[in-house]
Amino acid sequence: MIRLAEGRSIVSRKTIAILAVVAVALLVGGTIFVKRSKVDPTEGLLTATVKRGDVEETVLATGLFKPSRLVAVGAQVSGRITALHVKVGDTIKKDSLVAEIDSVTQVNDLRTAEASLADIKAQKEEAEATLVSAELALTRQTNLRASNSGTQADLESAQATRDKTKAEIASLQAQIVKAEVAVETAQADLGYTRITAPMDGTVLAVVNQQGQTVNATQSAPTIVILGQLDKMIVRAEISEADVVNVRPGQSVYFNILGDTSTRHEAVLQSIEPSPESITSDSSVSTSSSSSSSSSSSSSSSAIYYNGILNVDNPDGRFRTYMTAEVHIVLGSAKAVLTVPASALGTGAKTGKASLRVVGADGAIATRAVEIGLNDGVNAEVKSGLSEGETIVIGDANPSAKSSSFAPPPPPGGM
Repeated sequence: MIRLAEGRSIVSRKTIAILAVVAVALLVGGTIFVKRSKVDPTEGLLTATVKRGDVEETVLATGLFKPSRLVAVGAQVSGRITALHVKVGDTIKKDSLVAEIDSVTQVNDLRTAEASLADIKAQKEEAEATLVSAELALTRQTNLRASNSGTQADLESAQATRDKTKAEIASLQAQIVKAEVAVETAQADLGYTRITAPMDGTVLAVVNQQGQTVNATQSAPTIVILGQLDKMIVRAEISEADVVNVRPGQSVYFNILGDTSTRHEAVLQSIEPSPESITSDSSVSTSSSSSSSSSSSSSSSAIYYNGILNVDNPDGRFRTYMTAEVHIVLGSAKAVLTVPASALGTGAKTGKASLRVVGADGAIATRAVEIGLNDGVNAEVKSGLSEGETIVIGDANPSAKSSSFAPPPPPGGM
């Protein structure tokens, strides 16, 4: 009897264990079924919240710093540079002596011109004395003729001598003017041997050094390059796709490569009406070969128009030919409703978009939204959404979207 009771006790324990395992399996399976029967509509989707922020739409351009005035100071006469009075970096005033050129030739030319002028003046004085004598002779012949003591031929000869002398004096007077011009030209040429600064500025480059010989016969050789650095010009290259949206007077901010965190404010002063490539246009080019090559290159290259900014530079922070990252502000909005620009699709260009909005019950509905400014990261919402609403901006993993709807594997790998 005792053994039979023990056997029944063992059987009942096994039955209870099996039943417990089955119950747990049923419970887990039911839980999984319930969860899968309640699918989250936003599962596998990327969402964002409509919130307030600032949006600024700009045109990006690359700018180049240049002095407000840039002058190549050159020589107008040929000769050897005997003295150079400046060096790179010097700040000089207008009319300051920059360089001197050997002036022996110019001094001799001036002496020759002055001698010629003096000779002609002496000839005129001689002619004037001759005129006085001729007028006296004419007066005498006139009186003799009046008293019938002289002949008509002598009177006419005296008149001709007087008139000829007057003509010689007039000719000599014209020669004096010509000689005076020659003297002034020689004086100017002599003055050109002393090269002075045409304006206040800083010496940016020394092109020809002391001892070099310059030839000004065909063109004026450059001695130094002078620039005014207290005011700079930024020439910003605006692409042809953006220039239609840009106009003078718009606000601009820029930074330099050495200090990208500092924002400098400016105003767009003007936009040049043509690109710099116009100088190589076939209509103005003197070489047919160069014009054909330039035409083919211009048709295949990007076109940029220069926007001009005036920038104060009292501390010399901005240097010649520095690069600036220029942002031309097309529009800005403060504390407006915004959504990520990636959610707009083609609506970013049309001003209207259809966005998927997650409702309070979790359901997703499509809604028409009016879009304003778009900076490429965030976009302004003018109407159609409220602050705090959730929108769908894309699929979390589009490649796995189709596999997410596959039925679950049977328990136990069956």
